[in-house]
Amino acid sequence: MSIEVDIYEKIRYLHEHEGKSQRAIAHILHISRNTVQKYYEGSQVPWERHGVSGRQRYVVTDEVLEFIKSCLANDEAENIKKQKHTAKRIYDRLVDEKNFKGGETTVREIVAKLKDKQAKVFIPLSYDPGEAIQIDWGEATVYLKGKKMKVNLFCMRECYSADMYCKAFYRPNEESFLEGQISGFDYFEGVPKRMIFDNAKVAVKEGFGVHAKAQDRYKALAAHYAFQCDFCNIAEGHEKGLVEGLVGWVRRNVLVPIPRVESIDDLNAELLRRGLKYREHKIAGRAQTVGEMALTTKVRMTPLPRYRFDSSKSIIARVSEFSTVRFDYNYYSVPFTYVNKEVSIKGYGNEVVMIYRNTEIARYSRCYERGQTLYRLEHYIDLIEKRPRSVFNAKPVKSNISAELLEIGRKLSGPREMVKLLRLCIDYGEPRVIAAVSRLKSPSLSVDQIQAYLLPDTPSPEKIYPPIEIKVSKPLFNKYDALISREAMV
Repeated sequence: MSIEVDIYEKIRYLHEHEGKSQRAIAHILHISRNTVQKYYEGSQVPWERHGVSGRQRYVVTDEVLEFIKSCLANDEAENIKKQKHTAKRIYDRLVDEKNFKGGETTVREIVAKLKDKQAKVFIPLSYDPGEAIQIDWGEATVYLKGKKMKVNLFCMRECYSADMYCKAFYRPNEESFLEGQISGFDYFEGVPKRMIFDNAKVAVKEGFGVHAKAQDRYKALAAHYAFQCDFCNIAEGHEKGLVEGLVGWVRRNVLVPIPRVESIDDLNAELLRRGLKYREHKIAGRAQTVGEMALTTKVRMTPLPRYRFDSSKSIIARVSEFSTVRFDYNYYSVPFTYVNKEVSIKGYGNEVVMIYRNTEIARYSRCYERGQTLYRLEHYIDLIEKRPRSVFNAKPVKSNISAELLEIGRKLSGPREMVKLLRLCIDYGEPRVIAAVSRLKSPSLSVDQIQAYLLPDTPSPEKIYPPIEIKVSKPLFNKYDALISREAMV
């Protein structure tokens, strides 16, 4: 029991100066003997608390506790070291998914107890507006079209406002490195005086730190956008601690649970959305939000040049007799009308673009495997229509349609009908064509029947009755009467 100082004073006085026993003091002061025993010898004082009362400071339901445990168990099952739930992320999910009404501190205490780990410590840094941007690479795991794979995160952070930009690439090569910075400059709407990076080969030709020599293309990028390359010392990650923290923050707060996307563009759209949302955030100890500080930074940055730097790896290639061009150990198809012509190929971080006389003729998601050939059915369909007997063995057909659609084509009356079916796939998409086939009830199958189900149902126009008034003159019956009377007289 905790007591007031005046009671403590009386206990000590009666014991030390009057020699009263514990029983007598308890009787005189009308308090329990346990309380007297606690403060009798002066070994404890009432103004300092020792231990806790044993009462729960909060109420956590079994459902909430199981959810927290399931998050941590899922992290263990995925076994991705740098992409796990934090207490903050678990709290956010509890609020969104379980309508949790408790505090974030409550969740932090439970997670800390379950993890039993020391919290990370960061050193605060200070920069002037527009002085520097830190950049770094990181890895993350995603499900792309149902396939679990690693992607590379290119992260940028403006040092004054802590405004962030992040973009995912298949590979951390030179094209991606340059493209990431150019996209980031567009996002920040300006260029800083310094770009702080480590000594990765995509940026450094030789040396390290202040002695590093930039790669030729990175040097050209720096010259065009008028910034200074500032390279860190080896194994000194704290020199770009802001972006080091950003890489982990993105993995933990944006990519948990592990996202499932259909394309890397979908992933980048989500990263961009979260980056813009982060501008509403107010960092502890700062008077303005990240977005408000970013506006201050924008006016201090170097304006973007009119010419956009070309970050691609560009080559000239001749289109083969199979209507393909080779780029980076792989082949990509183009429309067959360009056979034997020279086209420009531009390889970006995530895409490959084919250009003929300043006109884009094809665009692909970049393939980083070796020995692959990527075909587009629309590049060959006109040629296949002229040579329909090749349709069932044509690689552009087999690599672009499912086995189910190929089996449907074999049930048609012949190759020409199959070509017509492929044309429907190009015009309407394979899923709609297969859905139309499933609606047919007749045992016989024809392209005309399939197409009938693909055409939109147009309702018959409503009959319109215009308010037209037609004037009709009254009949003159007296003339008929005169004729009848004459006939009677005859």
